Amino acid sequence: MPAAILSNGVTKFTNCVLVKGNDLVKEDLWISSVTGKILNGQDLLYGQRIAPDNIIDLGGRILSPGLIDVQLNGAYGFDFSVIPEEGTTTYGKGVVSVNKNLVQTGVTSYLPTLTSQKPEVYQKALPYLGPSGAPRNASSGSESLGAHVEGPFISPTKNGIHNTSVLQTPQNGLPDLATCYGPSNLTTSSPIKLLTLAPELPGALSSISSLNELGIMTSIGHSEATYEQAQLALFSGATMITHLFNAMNPLHHRNPGIFGLLGSPPSPSSPPKPYFGLIADGIHLHPTTIKIAWNAHPTGLILVTDAMRLAGMPDGVYEWTNGSRIVKKGALLTLEENGKIAGSSITLIECVNNFMNWTGATVPEALKAVTETPARMLGVESVKGNLKEGADADLVVLDLVGGEEAKNLAVDQVWKFGEMVFEKGGDRA
Repeated sequence: MPAAILSNGVTKFTNCVLVKGNDLVKEDLWISSVTGKILNGQDLLYGQRIAPDNIIDLGGRILSPGLIDVQLNGAYGFDFSVIPEEGTTTYGKGVVSVNKNLVQTGVTSYLPTLTSQKPEVYQKALPYLGPSGAPRNASSGSESLGAHVEGPFISPTKNGIHNTSVLQTPQNGLPDLATCYGPSNLTTSSPIKLLTLAPELPGALSSISSLNELGIMTSIGHSEATYEQAQLALFSGATMITHLFNAMNPLHHRNPGIFGLLGSPPSPSSPPKPYFGLIADGIHLHPTTIKIAWNAHPTGLILVTDAMRLAGMPDGVYEWTNGSRIVKKGALLTLEENGKIAGSSITLIECVNNFMNWTGATVPEALKAVTETPARMLGVESVKGNLKEGADADLVVLDLVGGEEAKNLAVDQVWKFGEMVFEKGGDRA
């Protein structure tokens, strides 16, 4: 009786084009569903004499690292900033539901984002939004890399749709932040990965320095900061700008404002240029504005959705936090009482397609803004955002459709930790 053949969990993708840096490379890729990692195919085949369990012919399609969204407020009817009346158990189930749906759009990792709220909301929600960690379960869907807290330490004159009644000033620095978010959420093992604040507020600069010591990254946003004030934020340790151009002073020829940070000449006495988020939905920004920002600092551009819970929902009028209501008409979301833009309902792959067509960026350049660059900004570039040996096997199979005038990428398959979790037209999800 023949011995049973044991599965080794190794999959080989062939007849595919890999996204590597600024290039598309015709090359095979080997992954493991056991370790959840990308493998060295040459070493396995010729060194260890190991053959793959599965060989998948992608028919010339593109194989990209999984997409990363660093600003997602909610989706599919769930808002990360709202604790249901039923309590935190129901909230936790809502987070799980978002993860399972979101991964089908190609987003394998993200930062669940909390807007400006009362302290009790942060203290109840944050424990559910930290890095997913062990066990690494592909069936859980998209993975949190930590929470993005956007507020409440922002300018009341650049609040956007954030309710001014809950905004605060970090007058005393870190102690004020701890009172708001909860002391247990401001430690070296904090669930918070990124925190957006206005650097011109009293106590903000010392807060940035203190957060850095805890390993919490800071971003400039919802701010009246001048160019000089924004520079001080970078010197204090801020590394990003939240949704550039939106909720901040516009560029002026005598005061370039926050945008001016992208044009700062490199010198030993200057801080590094910051990363910056852009919402490429055709509503928040004009296509030419996006092209200007990309040309000013291409290695810092990160595409974000800033999506609200109405992403994936039908048009209509919906209740929002603090008693407001949001009107959804297609991709456009506005506050009912004043018509202000209220986040977006776009998917990240749609942002990639818009960016590619508006700027003339190549496919690898556009995908870099949702893979390699956000991974580098978050300090996880060794395991996310690339197709190198040892990185997590978070992958998206993309089909390039359309001609030179309107190129579009469509998500055909999504793999998480070496396992396929979504296939277009299939029953996996």
